[in-house]
Amino acid sequence: MKWIYSVSLAVTLAMQPAFANELFGQHPLTPEARDAFVTDLLKKMTLDEKIGQMRLITVGPENTKDVIRGMIKDGQVGAIFNTVTRPDIRAMQDQVMQLSRLKIPLFFAYDVVHGQRTAFPIPLALASSWDLDAIATVGRISAYEAADDGLNMTWAPMVDVTREPRWGRVSEGFGEDTWLTSEMGRAMVESMQGKSPADRYSIMTSVKHYAAYGAVEGGRDYNTVDMSPQRLFQDYLPPYKAALDAGSGGVMVSLNAINGVPATSNSWLLKDILRDEWKFKGITISDHGAIKELIRHGVASDPQDAVRVAVKAGVNMSMSDEYYSRYLPELVKNGAVTEQEIDDATRHVLNVKYDMGLFNDPYSHLGPKESDPVDTNAENRLHRTQARDVARKSIVLLKNRLETLPLKKSGTVALIGPLADSHLDMIGSWSAAAVAAQSVTLRQGMSNALANKATLLYAKGANVTDNKGIIDFLNLYEQAVQIDTRSPQALLDEAVATAKKADVVVLAIGEARGMVHEASSQTNIIIPDSQQKLIDAVKATGKPLVLVLMNGRPLALVKEDQQADALLETWFSGTEGGNAIADVLFGDYNPSGKLPMSFPRSVGQIPMYYNHLNTGRPYNYLVPNKYTSHYYDEANGPLFPFGYGLSYTRFSLSDVKMSGSTMSREGSVTASVTVTNTGKRDGATVVQLYLNDQVASISRPVKELKGFKRIMLKAGESQTVSFKIDKSALMFWNAQMQQVAEPGKFSVMIGLDSAKTVNSEFTYL
Repeated sequence: MKWIYSVSLAVTLAMQPAFANELFGQHPLTPEARDAFVTDLLKKMTLDEKIGQMRLITVGPENTKDVIRGMIKDGQVGAIFNTVTRPDIRAMQDQVMQLSRLKIPLFFAYDVVHGQRTAFPIPLALASSWDLDAIATVGRISAYEAADDGLNMTWAPMVDVTREPRWGRVSEGFGEDTWLTSEMGRAMVESMQGKSPADRYSIMTSVKHYAAYGAVEGGRDYNTVDMSPQRLFQDYLPPYKAALDAGSGGVMVSLNAINGVPATSNSWLLKDILRDEWKFKGITISDHGAIKELIRHGVASDPQDAVRVAVKAGVNMSMSDEYYSRYLPELVKNGAVTEQEIDDATRHVLNVKYDMGLFNDPYSHLGPKESDPVDTNAENRLHRTQARDVARKSIVLLKNRLETLPLKKSGTVALIGPLADSHLDMIGSWSAAAVAAQSVTLRQGMSNALANKATLLYAKGANVTDNKGIIDFLNLYEQAVQIDTRSPQALLDEAVATAKKADVVVLAIGEARGMVHEASSQTNIIIPDSQQKLIDAVKATGKPLVLVLMNGRPLALVKEDQQADALLETWFSGTEGGNAIADVLFGDYNPSGKLPMSFPRSVGQIPMYYNHLNTGRPYNYLVPNKYTSHYYDEANGPLFPFGYGLSYTRFSLSDVKMSGSTMSREGSVTASVTVTNTGKRDGATVVQLYLNDQVASISRPVKELKGFKRIMLKAGESQTVSFKIDKSALMFWNAQMQQVAEPGKFSVMIGLDSAKTVNSEFTYL
C-alpha cells in the first residue's frame, strides 16, 4: 500500500540532544535481554525514582508544562498522555535526557481508538464490516499516524462485550458477541503493534477496560457489575485474552466493581488471572483517577489506604493523580507496601519501555527535528482513500422497500436533517487528533456525487434535540452541538417546503456524537422528539423517504422502520463519511455491512442479545402460549437481529453439508454451504457459523457465533464456503469452573444473519 513508506527514518542518537548514559545502546529486543537489562537498571534506581516511573501524567491545567518540567527533573514522571505533536513530545523527552539523573525515557500515549489524524468509522461501525482486512488497515494507518506524531502507546482497542445500548461507551467497542469482539480486538492489536512496537511506525496497544466494563448495571457508566464466574469467563474475558495473546503490551484497568470488588483493587483479576494464569508480562494502568475513587467505592479509608490497596492488587501505573508520589514513600517506610512490590510494578513499566525500543533510541518515533511537519494538520497527512473504503464496508442496509435504493443521479433530491451537514458528528467520539473541519459531511458527499447530474436541495429541518438540559450537558466542556436559533416550527416549515420540491427525500437523523460517549448513558434509546416531529412532517408530504441513521448505539426504531422506504445505518463514519454514504446511496457501492448488536424494539427489552440461554418455557412465535417466557404487550425478538444486513442484490444458501456425522475428541468436522448471488448486481456478504450444544451439564446458549467469512460474488456466481469445527469451538466453563468440551450432539447453523439459518448437526464423541 502506498501509505507504507519504505524510507528509513532511523535516527542516530548523535542527531538528538547530547546525552551520555550507559543505559543506551543496541539492546536485543528479546525477553531474556530485557529481563537482564531491567534487573540491572532497578539496582541503580532510588525508591523515589522507581515510584516516579509508576506515574502517568496528563498535560493540562492541573499540570502545566513548567510543573511537569520540575517533576521530570526529579525523576517523578514515567509517561505522558494527551500530548500529540512532535515538538511538544520532543521537548519533554529532551528534559528527561538533559535534566534527570538516570535519563530513563518517557513514553507518550493517547486515545487512538479509530484513527489518529484520519478518523475511521467508530469501532461499533468497524465491527459492522465483519472484515478483518479492513480492521487491519485501520490499525496500521492509525499506528502509522500516531507514531508519526511521536506517540508510543494507545489506549485501545476497547474489547468490552456489551449487550447494553443505553451505555454511552458502546460506540467504542465491537458489540455484543464474544467471538466477533475477540477477532476484531486481535486484528487491531496485531496491526497496530506490527512485528514489534519498537518499529518506527508501530505503537503499543493497551487493551481496555479490564474487566467486564460493558456489563455495568442499567448501562450506567462507572456502575457495578455482578455476574457468575461462568458468564465472566465464557462471555466477557475471552476478548481481553485474545488481545493479550496477540501481543498487547498494556492493560487498562476498568472503573467498575465486579462482584463487589473494584477492578483497581482486585488482585484476583490483576494477579491471579492476568499474571498467574495468562502469564502477562506487560503493564497494568489505572483508568483516569481510579485510585482516588477506591475511597468512594468503600474499599479504602483514605488516600494512603487507596494507594496501598491498588499497589498490592497489581496496578503498576497510576493515571492522572498524584497519590503514588505523595503516599508511597511513607507506605514503604512503615512496611505497609514492600519495596519488592514497588520493584515489581516498576519492572513492568520498564519492560514496556524496553519493548518500545526506547532504550535503544528515546526519539525513535520522532525522527530528526528537521522532519517535523510544517503543518501538523496538513491534508497530505491523511489517508482518505482507505477511510472511504472502510466506511463503505461499515454501512448496514436495514430496509429497502420496493428497491428505493440505490437512488438515481437525476431529478431533484432533498437532503434534510440536523446531522446532514455536521462535520463534528461525522467523525464520532474519541476521534483523537482528527480535525472536524477536514471531514466530509453527507451534504458535501451527496453534492460531489450529484455534481452536474441532479439538483440537491438542503434544509436542516430540526435541531438534534430541543431539550435545553441535554444541550447544556453536551456543551459542558466544548461547543459540541450547534443550535439553529430559529423556532422549531420555522425549521419544520422549511423542511416541508424543501421536501415538496424533490423527487425523493434523504433524512439524516440520529444522535450527536456527544450523546454516545463516556458519561453519556441514557435511559431511552429513541430518536429525539425534535427529529421524530421532523420525520412525521416530511413523511406527510408523500415523497419517498430514505432515513440515514448517524448514531453510536442500537436505537429503538419501530415507528421509523414503518415510516421509511429505506433505512441505512451509517453510524459515525469518519473523515470520509459523507463520500462513503453517498457511494452507497447512489449505488456506486453495494452495502454489505452486518449488525454487531441486536436492535431492540424498545428499551424494555434490554438486555437483548442473540446468544441467550434458553428457558424451560421458551416462547415460540409460531405457536404462542401464555405461560412462556415473553412480553405480552409487544412483538418479541429484536427489530433487527445480530448479524443482519441487506444488499442491493440477493443471496441464497444451500443446505449444510457435513464432512461427517461424528467428531472424535481431537478431530474435526467441516460444515459447508454453497452461497449464490441470485440478483442482478455484484455484491459482498458475510456467511456466519453458529453452534449449539444441545445437551450439556449446564444450560448453553441457543446459538453462538464460531466463525464468519466475508465473500464477494458477481451476479449469478456461486461459491462454497467451509468452516472447520474442532474441539476449541465446543468448549465452555462448567459449574466446577473447568473448561471442557462435553460429548453429545451439536447443532450447526449457517446463515447471513443470526435469525435465518440452514441447519445440520453432528455428534461429538
